[in-house]
This record gives sequence, structure tokens and C-alpha cells, in this order.
Amino acid sequence: MKEILLLKNGEIVLKGLNRRQFEDVLKRNIKIALRDVGKFEITSAQSTIMINPLTEDADLDEACERVSRVFGIVSFSRAAVCDEKTLGSVLESAPVYLEKQLKAAKTFKVEAKRSDKKFPYKSPEICRETGGAILNAFPHLKVDVHDPDVTVYVEIRDFGAYIHSDPLRGAGGIPVGTGGKAAILISGGIDSPVAAYMMAKRGVKLTAIHFASPPYTSARAEEKVVRLLQKVSRYAGPMKMYTVPFTKLQEKLRDDCPEELFTIIMRRLMMQISERIARQNDCAALITGESLGQVASQTIGALGCTDEAASMVVFRPLIGMDKQEIIDISYKIDTYETSIEPYEDCCTVFTPRHPRTKPVLKYVREAQERAGFEELIEEALNNLKTTYIP
Repeated sequence: MKEILLLKNGEIVLKGLNRRQFEDVLKRNIKIALRDVGKFEITSAQSTIMINPLTEDADLDEACERVSRVFGIVSFSRAAVCDEKTLGSVLESAPVYLEKQLKAAKTFKVEAKRSDKKFPYKSPEICRETGGAILNAFPHLKVDVHDPDVTVYVEIRDFGAYIHSDPLRGAGGIPVGTGGKAAILISGGIDSPVAAYMMAKRGVKLTAIHFASPPYTSARAEEKVVRLLQKVSRYAGPMKMYTVPFTKLQEKLRDDCPEELFTIIMRRLMMQISERIARQNDCAALITGESLGQVASQTIGALGCTDEAASMVVFRPLIGMDKQEIIDISYKIDTYETSIEPYEDCCTVFTPRHPRTKPVLKYVREAQERAGFEELIEEALNNLKTTYIP
């Protein structure tokens, strides 16, 4: 029996005159997600996107897995296509297609959606007749309209009739690429991959920036970040990662700045470098994984000093979350186990013994200006390493 995927749009349905533009981006993102799974036709109608496999070798199981991670889809179903758009074909197809679920169930109900108003039977009639056919095929079943084990859905649309069971939950959000572009400062920790995921869910197309300080950080630490971004890209789509050589800047920071201001000035340097890379990539904002009060550099005063170093908007999607909430999302997107691998990033290099939690911006700026980092910033920007994350 031929199968297709029926995808229900999420917030897109609220977009008014811009809705078509959002749908086009969503279909493009689905096409990218399925690019190596097989040949599919992707069409949209009546707030639903249909994915129709065009060849027998198209992997519908893998397609379901990929589609579940595409932002902009609130739910999706794997559905049987009836041979004909007739009630007889529906009655014949439903017991056969859902045989496995119905055999294992004790109760069921039928819900019908009749988008094609020219279809000669109304929704209550479709439900009644389909329910009767199922009861004839599976006499052990009972009808329960309130809390059934299985719900059988019949959809009568303009181009066909479809049968499926309970829809699966989609990734939600809005399509990546509809919310602009931003650069994520990515480390090897738990927080920044989660921040990247959360901003991609709001439609933001990501560019990643990672700071490396060999020999204080290893090649394995950078490879770990690549693996984290590969997991994020399953939701956020392909992206570029820029690796910034940060060793000389950190050594100068150690030698020429007050120890208690190391972390604040380091974050300011990161923001200044990231802003330049972001602007070169047409990004309109920076993203960090900071959470208020989590560490000394994430107090209100410290974040204010950090933000002052850049003129670009800074998004902090984790700012009000506690650590367990962040960890829960990292498990959901499968980044946690990679994040806790013991390969440290440059944020742990030259950590001050007593960091300033209430820094005064005037003194922070004076210390940074006295040290004079501009020449080393230019050198770092001229020696960026670019990695493509598929």
C-alpha cells in the first residue's frame, strides 16, 4: 500500500500575508533534510505539507526521523493513500493499513476530516461506516470516543483519501531562515549547543564561532565542538564554523591585565572578534549560552561589561534557566554525552582565583586599553579556520 507523510504546519498558519514565504522556506528545509534519503515530491495545501516518495528505494522510516527535527512542523503522520477517493476504498484500506495497531488495541475511535466538500459523504457518515468496517475485521474491539487506545484518522482531501493513526509530535518553532542570521559563540560545554538549538527553533540561521588556544586546548577539544555542531545541525541545518586562534590574546591577557578581570576582558575580546566575523557573514546578532548567575562572568554587572564591547544585539536564550533545565534539553537533542567529554575549551585557560563579580566598566575598559589587543585581534581574524558542518 502506497504511503506518504502528512505534515501539519505550526506557527506558520498565523503569519497572514507572509504565510506563503514561510511555507516556501519550510519546504526548502525539508528538501535539504531529505537530500540523501531518496527522491520525494514536496507539496503544500490546506495548512498541510505532503511528502510523496517517488521511487521504491525512498527510505520513509528515515524520512520520518529527519522530518521530526525540522522546525516549523507541529505534528506529522505516516499515512496510507487509498487507491481511489471513494468511501469503499477507505473502508477497504483502513483495517488493512492499521492492522498491527488495531490487533494490539482494546478500544478505538474514528475521526474524519473532509476538506473536499464535494465528497458525497459527510464526516459523521465516514466515521460511522469506517468504524463498522473495523469492527467487522476486529470483533474484539470496542468503541471509546473519550480515551481510545487507537484513533483512526480519515482525511478526504482535494487530491486523495488518506488513512493514518495518531500523529507524531514535530519539532515546533518556525522554519530556520525566517528569523534572520546570527552567530553562536560555541564552546565544548553543555550550554552553548542548547542555546544554538533554541535560537534555530525561532527561525535563526546560524554561523558558529569557536575559540581555540593550542597548546592549552587540544585538537580533540575542537573536534568535540564539530561533533556537537553536527548534532545541532540536524535541527538547525548546515552551517559554517569559524575557529579563532586565541592563544596569543590569552597570553597577553595573562601578562598585562589584572587577574581578577581576566574572564571579563576575555569575554569582551570574544565579543569584539565575534562581531566582526558575524558582520562579514551578514549576521545581525550574537548568541551565547550564558545563564544569569551561573558563574562569576554571568552576573548582571559582568554581562553589562561584556555587552558594552560589541554594538550588535546579543541573544541569551538560557538567561533565566537553571542548569537542570539546560541539561534536560541537551539530553533531548543528544548533545549531553558529547558535552561532558573531558576536553576543555579556552574558557578554562588562566582562570582567575578570585574573579570580580561586580566589575566597574570604567576600570575594565582602562585595563583592556592599556594592554592593547588590537594588533593581535587583527592577526587572529586573518588566521581563521573555516569548517563546514553539513
